[in-house]
Amino acid sequence: MTKEDAGSPPAGEGEKTPLIEYPSVYTFKVMGAQGAGFVEHVRELFKRFLGTELSPDSIREQPSSKGKYVSLSVSVYLLSEEQRRAIYDGLHKDERVIYYL
Repeated sequence: MTKEDAGSPPAGEGEKTPLIEYPSVYTFKVMGAQGAGFVEHVRELFKRFLGTELSPDSIREQPSSKGKYVSLSVSVYLLSEEQRRAIYDGLHKDERVIYYL
């Protein structure tokens, strides 16, 4: 650091920039019990959250090694941070969702 830089904050510390720039495609991880229509349940949740149908390729499934659980990667187009937080809030409140990221 030079003397001229001594009075100014290091790069990146003066302003906080958002980690996600919107609009953006964002992927949620949603986990629940395998079977009993969990994938369709999650599809319906996101339909309610977003107000529109998800395309068939928006959800990818990964069953657990013993087949008891399923992990879903749900990719959606978000317009704002508020929308992302509202979806996480809805996932948190849903009884069938065991874990989400």
